[in-house]
Amino acid sequence: MRVRGGIPATGTGLTSAAAVLTGTVALYVALVVFGNITDFGTNQQYVRHVLAMDTTFRDPDLMWRAITSHTVQDAAYVAIIAWELVAAVVLVAATVLWVVGARRGELDRARRVATAGLLMMLVLFGAGFLAIGGEWFAMWQSKQWNGVEAAVRNFTVAGIVLLVIHLPGATGRPRETAPEPSA
Repeated sequence: MRVRGGIPATGTGLTSAAAVLTGTVALYVALVVFGNITDFGTNQQYVRHVLAMDTTFRDPDLMWRAITSHTVQDAAYVAIIAWELVAAVVLVAATVLWVVGARRGELDRARRVATAGLLMMLVLFGAGFLAIGGEWFAMWQSKQWNGVEAAVRNFTVAGIVLLVIHLPGATGRPRETAPEPSA
């Protein structure tokens, strides 16, 4: 394989895109963690209101789902921050692996680590915020504490990056083609 500037010539654009996009998601989630830690109270209130369901339509058929214990609400918030922190660390490591691996022509590990971090983001925003927060706790009903749009945005970005890193050629190897039929 021909090497150009330390990056394998095959798939250079996709490899660079994978590295940049993974790094972008890593930066984003790291800043989210930083904000949640340094401004703990803002999103703490968000989690409390979503779990308490106190700004929803308050349908009696749904209100049994509400969690009003501040201890449980705060534990959920700390768990979210911890999940985001681990995802950030994994995605930063993946970004480093994309850069280092591009120079060495070894990108499989970068793809695996990036996949793990991006799946963490998809689980958080898909299962956590869209399914559990949005549907189970009826967050979509709240005018003040509705994070569905932000969750969709984050889920979409992580999903697109996951697709990009799994495109043929993203690891610098040419796409494998089907063998020619023998006559």
